[in-house]
Amino acid sequence: MTPRAALRDPKQDRSRATRQRLLEAAVACLAEHGWARSTVAVVAERAGVSRGAAQHHFPTREDLFTAAVQHVAEERSAALRALLSHEHEHEHERERERGPEPGGPGRVAEVVEALVELYTGPLFRAALQLWVVASYEEQLGARVAALEARIGRETHRMAVEALGADESVPGVRESVQGFLDMARGLGLANLLTDDRARRDRVVAQWARILDDVLRAPG
Repeated sequence: MTPRAALRDPKQDRSRATRQRLLEAAVACLAEHGWARSTVAVVAERAGVSRGAAQHHFPTREDLFTAAVQHVAEERSAALRALLSHEHEHEHERERERGPEPGGPGRVAEVVEALVELYTGPLFRAALQLWVVASYEEQLGARVAALEARIGRETHRMAVEALGADESVPGVRESVQGFLDMARGLGLANLLTDDRARRDRVVAQWARILDDVLRAPG
């Protein structure tokens, strides 16, 4: 047993695991049921813990969902970083097999599709629920706004890097931002209906648009 392992407190580990389950359950409940039906009791049942244990970690509903805001932000940032890492790995594999292919349409399409998947997935659905709640819940409003501003900047920066875009070229920055705005819109539409066939056509068209913009001479 290592000194680090010997010093670990099983009680603290269980406490951290319980807190993590509660946060994940809160996010899942928001995504599936919305704010009105996502009570502490519902979240506790989803997490498999007692209501008393839930209130030990989060004394009020606002405490729980304020922490859930931070959790969603961290998870979305982690998903973005994983996307960027994944795209770099694919790019290196392509370079080894075929040689460098900067701005290749296949790479652009992969990045576009992956980002749209993030915006139409459960983390973004939970975030949308938090946006709605934040519009009338004062305790959540400022926190959600600050986190979304940070994630927006991070998403744009990572999209630019993953696409290999040069924002010094006129129109490139606006095209990347326009694509991200479109992806958010698809995420919002996906709350009502999963029209994948239409979405796939829109995503393919945006991949072509971005590829044309990125290939255009500066």
